[in-house]
Amino acid sequence: MEQKYTNRLIHETSPYLLQHAHNPVDWYPWGEEALARSKKEDKPILLSVGYSSCHWCHVMEKESFENEAIAETMNQRFINIKVDREERPDLDELYMNAVQVITGSGGWPMTVFLTPDLIPFHAGTYFPPEDRGGMPGFAKILVVVSDYYHSRRGEVEKMEAQLKNALHQIAEIHPSQETVNDRVLSNAFSAFESQFDPIYGGFGNAPKFPASMALSFLLRYWKSTGSKKALEMAEKSLERMAGGGIYDHLGGGFHRYSVDERWLIPHFEKMLYDNALLSRTYFEAYQATHKERYRRVGEEILNYVLREMKGPEGGFYSTQDADSEGQEGKFYVWTRDEIKKVLGKERGTPFCAYYGVATEGNFEGRTSVLNIASSFENVSQLYGTPVEELGKLLEEGRQKLFSEREKRVRPGRDEKILTSWNGLMISSFVDGFRATGNEKYLKGAVQVAQFILREMRKGGHLLRVFNQGKARVKGYAEDYAFLIQPLIDLYEATFEMEWLKEADELNRRMIHQFWDEGNGGFFFTGKENEPLIARSKNPYDNAIPSANSIAVSNLIRLSYLTGEESFKQKAEQILHLFHNFLEQHPSGFAQMLSGLSFFLSPQEIGVVGPKSDPKTKSMLKEIHLTYLPNKILSLKDPQEPIEGSWFPFLREKGNQEAPTTFVCKGFTCLPPVRNEKELKKVLEK
Repeated sequence: MEQKYTNRLIHETSPYLLQHAHNPVDWYPWGEEALARSKKEDKPILLSVGYSSCHWCHVMEKESFENEAIAETMNQRFINIKVDREERPDLDELYMNAVQVITGSGGWPMTVFLTPDLIPFHAGTYFPPEDRGGMPGFAKILVVVSDYYHSRRGEVEKMEAQLKNALHQIAEIHPSQETVNDRVLSNAFSAFESQFDPIYGGFGNAPKFPASMALSFLLRYWKSTGSKKALEMAEKSLERMAGGGIYDHLGGGFHRYSVDERWLIPHFEKMLYDNALLSRTYFEAYQATHKERYRRVGEEILNYVLREMKGPEGGFYSTQDADSEGQEGKFYVWTRDEIKKVLGKERGTPFCAYYGVATEGNFEGRTSVLNIASSFENVSQLYGTPVEELGKLLEEGRQKLFSEREKRVRPGRDEKILTSWNGLMISSFVDGFRATGNEKYLKGAVQVAQFILREMRKGGHLLRVFNQGKARVKGYAEDYAFLIQPLIDLYEATFEMEWLKEADELNRRMIHQFWDEGNGGFFFTGKENEPLIARSKNPYDNAIPSANSIAVSNLIRLSYLTGEESFKQKAEQILHLFHNFLEQHPSGFAQMLSGLSFFLSPQEIGVVGPKSDPKTKSMLKEIHLTYLPNKILSLKDPQEPIEGSWFPFLREKGNQEAPTTFVCKGFTCLPPVRNEKELKKVLEK
């Protein structure tokens, strides 16, 4: 199809940028060409930031960026730059801070007006094309902002100075002198308890996001304190989320968030990172409670990712859109008649009763989002179907509807591969292997880790993005931290030294590139990333954890495994640096709270015995099936010598006559055990 317009974005690989390649807007990617032209012509920059599965980004494109009159104004008055926030999280974080300073809130699409020196002087998110609902129209905004820049330069310069100072203040964090202790954890639990929704689970009101990191913290808090309330809060949330429409009951996987407090109607996009974090939490809940439902949800997520999000090169894709055929959720919703046509009236009626599909529907156009609306027992009694038979009926119904759904037009998929998000997903696949023993999941983890290490490194440096056969963009702290974690996980699942050596090497490079020798902690950008007007440490655990939060656990684990004491000291420095945040805003630091719990109560477990010995395997299986969130696991094969200073915990353990496991928690070591039954008792203490 011949296009009327084509701009510079046509040469990019980002699916989001390519979506805008045929706009009449004279878009530039972020780079020297655009920045130099802005300075040469003394034109302000219009920076537009979004991502490929962002619904309102699509709306603003159709309404404004495809509008020839608006595009003409943009081209005459601005240098227009389009950025994919997933490729350039450094730009996204910096200018999102500016949007929040200027407007008090943020979101995507993000619209920021910059001076040629890249200082923001006006900002917002979505703008309608014309004045609407109290919002100024984009066409009007463009003229007003452009005139303001040229006619009131003194005020612009004053605003520049204020915003630059504000951004530097946001980035400047000083360590606390208080002792790191578990009081912070109990205060944090109280904060989560006060925000908890006792009816539907989760935290707060609509829109409601599946707070996987907070739920993982609650499980850890239960494990360390015995708090039944913490476990109840976690289980209530996990049950209601998995039963709601936010979960895809036919294909597996979670949608981004629920627009209501009941988890019923989702925003339908599926993000790789959400499903990585949530599958991990469900496997943790299975280890903690041994309830099969949690294991099944975790497995369904991993199966969905393998089926729909794994590229032929070896990595995992980023997102699936909410929209198909121009309608949000069209791929996922059903009418009652559609279901009965596929399943037949006799089987379709109880299926609809269980999954809440009524004639009037619960979504647009009398369609319904599947959700568990009734119990097995109620549906069984209502239709006189034995519970066991009903289970088979529902399973067969899901399979048939899934097959029918596969004939529909699929939502768009962002096929770029991000190192950081892939790292999170690899860890979840390792967890799936440990919780289920299914080698398929371990194989999946290994394949993707090998792909990242092979294709997304250059000269020892990690790269962030792989798309259309090319890796590019130097990695950020999160890319390093999120990949180091699964490499350690892979060692603890396979005891192959190469994984641990790769983790150690990347950890040392991360320290060299990102560590702040002054106040401690890791900067978001490294010495070799593009310098921006402010350099932050991005402390918050938002949709994904912060690099610093994941690094705490990485540093602790590597300290015990390699014998490098300075790693543990750096973990403590990070906790000191963010101590005040943990005390004052615990809900924004759920992953770091888990890191603090780990720091305060590490548990070393060492197994001495041949990897191939059935008794060794039995003990390892027992360890994998037990919820041990703060464990550091290592294995010594009596036939293989320990290298250098590695594995200090195992170094002193002599060769045993039979496979033996040693368990130490804090400064207390328990008697060595030689079979899985004894080990189970020891691990449950």
